[in-house]
Amino acid sequence: MTRDIFYNPTVGALTFPQVVDEIVSMMEDAPKAAYEIIVGTDSQTYYNIAEYVSAIVIHRLGKGGRYFWQRRRERNPPTIRERIWREAWLSYELARRLVEALQEREVLGFHLEIHVDVGRSGRTRELVEEVVGMIRGSGFAVRTKPEAYAASTVADKHT
Repeated sequence: MTRDIFYNPTVGALTFPQVVDEIVSMMEDAPKAAYEIIVGTDSQTYYNIAEYVSAIVIHRLGKGGRYFWQRRRERNPPTIRERIWREAWLSYELARRLVEALQEREVLGFHLEIHVDVGRSGRTRELVEEVVGMIRGSGFAVRTKPEAYAASTVADKHT
């Protein structure tokens, strides 16, 4: 399985540069519109494997959006803490890569945030502050459950 293949329900399989092309094309179609780009990752474990699904959502405010997702399988980390940190790190890396690619194309005028699959209740509540702190410290806006739909709904749909 190639790690740099993304999927879109309409277009099918795409490389990362093709995803960037799709995002740029969408933004060029309505250059005066406001856009949000959201990145989130969710995971599921099967036996000794952790399956991570990362999603890129581009939302034209008031007009809907599109999403792209990719899957990777890795050895299951020994603790849920390590798995949640891995989810957050994968989202951070993808967001950073996306910002760099859009800056190279001189695309401006969007808000980017990372959605992490942690919340104030449940098994991940003790991780909220440290994961959110890492994302914010890296310069990105961050949302947690229940507002973290890119992770808890879009990516979760494909795990």
